Amino acid sequence: MNNSIIRVENLRLQHGTTLIQKDLNFSINRKEVFTIMGPSGCGKSTVLKALTGFLPPVNGQVFIEDKLLWNHGIADSSLKKNFAVLFQNSALWSYMTIEENISLPLQRFTKLSKAMIAKIVKYKLSLVNLAGYESYYPYELSGGMQRRAALARALALDPEILFFDEPHAGLDPVTIRNLDELIVSIKDNLGTTIVLVTHEISSIKRISDNILFLDNVKKTLLELGSIDVLMKSKYNKVQEFLNAG
Repeated sequence: MNNSIIRVENLRLQHGTTLIQKDLNFSINRKEVFTIMGPSGCGKSTVLKALTGFLPPVNGQVFIEDKLLWNHGIADSSLKKNFAVLFQNSALWSYMTIEENISLPLQRFTKLSKAMIAKIVKYKLSLVNLAGYESYYPYELSGGMQRRAALARALALDPEILFFDEPHAGLDPVTIRNLDELIVSIKDNLGTTIVLVTHEISSIKRISDNILFLDNVKKTLLELGSIDVLMKSKYNKVQEFLNAG
């Protein structure tokens, strides 16, 4: 039985004439934490943009649930409803309360009553350990709390896939560990597939089921597999990178 929810075939990504990555072939399984890692400038976030419908590939295909995401450079908007993206800066609306931020996608994409939306908001906030913060504004929360509030908003529509772009950036070690525990809890309890771009080696080792290591010189993947597979890689660059954290 095919357990993959995302499949990438012969992907080539460029910015203008500048090659970012080429010959990418990999699959992401359902209900796993899949991490994209590698040196700065290797194109991790660019690959994430191709997987989420923000940047069309020059060549190759991205399949979501065996359906083609890109068709002549245009992303299938119906497939994008299956996932949510969390950006590094949380991207919360500063003039809205936390409740209003989380309510927004429910108001736009569902016909639920105000009372039901309020119940969902409370539930999503409880999932990220922010119960009781409905009336707060983003600026009243710490950086880690803002990430959790953004996560609650991303979970509002129960996405099958959750994409994170550098969620650990700027956070202290304790907050990073708490965020990691939350990510694993979402995967285990909600069955969500997590796709993660991060430089945080301790987190990669702690929560990843499978890892894609991108090279910034060869402009393609060097390794793909579990942390044990990567720690035994024939490429010194991969081992040195992992042992640095």
